[in-house]
Amino acid sequence: MTPRVLARMVERAFPGARVAEALLLADGFRNSNFKLLFEGAAEPMVLRVYRHDPALCRKELDLIRFLAGSVPVPEVIHAEPSGSEDLPPFVLMPYVEGITFRELRRGGDREAIAQAAGSAGEVLAAIHRNTFSKPGWLGPGLEVAAPLLEGANAMPRFVDLCLASGNLQARLPAALRDRVHRLMWSASPELAPLEIQAQLVHGDFNKRNVLVRAASGRWSVAAVLDWEFAVSSTPLADFGNFLRYERASRPLAEPHFSDGYLGAGGSLPPDWRRLARLVDFVALCESLARDWLPADVEADLVELVQATAGQS
Repeated sequence: MTPRVLARMVERAFPGARVAEALLLADGFRNSNFKLLFEGAAEPMVLRVYRHDPALCRKELDLIRFLAGSVPVPEVIHAEPSGSEDLPPFVLMPYVEGITFRELRRGGDREAIAQAAGSAGEVLAAIHRNTFSKPGWLGPGLEVAAPLLEGANAMPRFVDLCLASGNLQARLPAALRDRVHRLMWSASPELAPLEIQAQLVHGDFNKRNVLVRAASGRWSVAAVLDWEFAVSSTPLADFGNFLRYERASRPLAEPHFSDGYLGAGGSLPPDWRRLARLVDFVALCESLARDWLPADVEADLVELVQATAGQS
């Protein structure tokens, strides 16, 4: 993103405004986020630029506007979901003060982590209260478009498709691939009822996308970010994502996260921890089947698959 393009986006939203400083906050696979400081203004803003699919911008806008008031989401100040001329789609939002749950967790303050995890569970319950007529991919207008995967046993079959890819086979040893395959198919009767659930799932509800902050001496969620992967699916997908790094031998977020969820009206099936880990295999295997992954991310995902397969 060149300074000239960035300045043109700001000019469309705030004619005459001048950017004093632009800091890249995150540069993911699809989008970029910049923290902007304006000359003569005390409050920073965030410019979110959608580099690929304009439909993702419209989808996120629809979700943010739909959830505002029930879920802590950033306010939208200006948006151009179709872009303009040679500019990509973009959104301007106020900068939300806080730190990621991941940063808080790394700090090791168990009481702060417990409070924030409980709040995250409450927020997730509010997200999952929203339902659709069927499971599937969400598009603009929050309409459910294509199914996540046609037919019965969708999760085991999707994992098998990933396991058969050359990319994943180069990253996971054969014995581990076989163990994942057996785990998914042995659990297929338990996974089948989850495959027809149709609740709003964030799709990337992890410790990086949950911002937290302390107010009046208590930690709580300040905002849930990055809704581009949201789908209509089973709530256990978000549980598996958030608790990926949680180990029974050294719990931090649990049981506070699930207690907060249940206390806010959410419901969980028996043996939900094991089922959530199995559901998360879908996301882990999909990532490992991609053409390119940063080396550290690849190593992290392989380790997660090994740990999850060992627990399930």
